[in-house]
Amino acid sequence: MAMPLRQTIRVGTYLLEQKLRKREKFPLIVELEPLYACNLKCEGCGKIQHPAGVLKQRMPVAQAVGAVLESGAPMVSIAGGEPLMHPQIDEIVRQLVARRKYVFLCTNALLLRKKIEKFTPSPYFAFAVHIDGLRERHDESVAKEGVFDEAVAAIKEAKRRGFRVTTNSTFFNTDTPQTVIEVLDYLNDDLRVDEMMISPAYAYEKAPDQEHFLGVEQTRELFRKAFSGGNRRRWRLNHSPLFLDFLEGRADFPCTAWAIPNYSLFGWQRPCYLMADGYVPSYRQLVEETDWDAYGRGRDARCANCMAHCGYEPTAVLATMGSLKESLRAARESLPSGRS
Repeated sequence: MAMPLRQTIRVGTYLLEQKLRKREKFPLIVELEPLYACNLKCEGCGKIQHPAGVLKQRMPVAQAVGAVLESGAPMVSIAGGEPLMHPQIDEIVRQLVARRKYVFLCTNALLLRKKIEKFTPSPYFAFAVHIDGLRERHDESVAKEGVFDEAVAAIKEAKRRGFRVTTNSTFFNTDTPQTVIEVLDYLNDDLRVDEMMISPAYAYEKAPDQEHFLGVEQTRELFRKAFSGGNRRRWRLNHSPLFLDFLEGRADFPCTAWAIPNYSLFGWQRPCYLMADGYVPSYRQLVEETDWDAYGRGRDARCANCMAHCGYEPTAVLATMGSLKESLRAARESLPSGRS
């Protein structure tokens, strides 16, 4: 996996502990949503479609931190909405980092330069900036001009101040292998972000734009072509090799959404970040009371075209850790000598 050695050891130790305890279901990373409000209206997002009263709510610090501690996950991805709009987001991050949780704060970066003084660089913390393409393509995806330029400026400022910066790029059926290559080359070679995450477009049921989500075969073809010519090996991708195999169609896995659970203003979301079939107050209830066999491709029609990170990366990670061959492969592909 393309993550710092300290984090790799921490996650590997955690996985070994779960195996020794004979736990079948456990979280790798919690998707924490302390608010739904956002300062953008992206066509592919279904989070801002909540009623005005819900969009005004902000999760208390103790509740946010308590949910992560209850789950026991070693990593946290703070999303939303736009987390930097939360007035106490810095305190949420500070308390989680103090407990040695690896925290990724997902942001569109419009407020990053304004709020950056509230945060302190740490090996346990990274900004995860959403970048869906180069200037014209990204601004079109977020329905606002100037967002790409501000995000780039914010990334440069964060790196100048010593923060780890990762990116998250979502690709749609309007993308081509060339548009994927262009943005990842720019992030990897020009901005030199620490790691990059990629994903096929999420099929949010409430998203305004329902025409541009990728199907399974489209996804496989897109990434198979984009990864060719040594790009996959060269880019600093924050994914296990098996998950990248999965995106290319060279491997297939069942969904393990319980490993990247979502906790929001409503509680633990069943079954995953993308589908809301009810909420429960505890992670234990989520695991024990959800009919996991009812979800996944071939089981639930809503899952037919899903190849999202939140469902399949954990399966790939578990498969990697369960195989000496794949563990050695992951270690080899994460070596700096294999990257520009």
